[in-house]
Amino acid sequence: MDHIAEPVARLIDELNKLPGIGPKSAQRLAFYLLRTPREQAQALAEAIVEVKERIRLCSTCFHLTERDPCAICANPQRDRSLLCVVEEPLDVLAIERTREYRGLYHVLHGALSPIEGIGPEQLRLRELLARLRDGQVAEVILATNANLEGEATATYVARLLRPLGVRVTRLARGLPVGGDLEYADDLTLSRALEGRREF
Repeated sequence: MDHIAEPVARLIDELNKLPGIGPKSAQRLAFYLLRTPREQAQALAEAIVEVKERIRLCSTCFHLTERDPCAICANPQRDRSLLCVVEEPLDVLAIERTREYRGLYHVLHGALSPIEGIGPEQLRLRELLARLRDGQVAEVILATNANLEGEATATYVARLLRPLGVRVTRLARGLPVGGDLEYADDLTLSRALEGRREF
């Protein structure tokens, strides 16, 4: 990047760190931002800063929120006997889109992946066990992704919960193996929720 001004090179470098953005995409985005009006670039920069300053994790379910507890945990209409365990906040949004599920959530913030160095201690498992101690939850739905890491995580969590005597179910197949929840269409996700089975 010898022929690129330092601020542009820095922008390309920072964009390149984003998931799914390779060097060529980073260059295209940087030059797009250079061509946009200053106000638009400023709005993007402010949105990034604002999200970092105002968004935090719900202390109950670990979903992203502006207020603690989050709107789902604070909603008295939600079924407190049902707890859906997901890998990421995006999975909460995917399940909420179906309008079928009325329980609460627990976001693990990842899945077991020895290759990436993610073990049980990196996930929100201690907090999950703590939530189940009061006996209010009757069923835990394991809604991890239908890939190797998601299956390993579901199996591990099921084993962890077995001694607690809580019913543990898994989303039904119908979600494609190897697929991520966030990309599933609403009908497939609704059917997977309805057809969940004992784990």
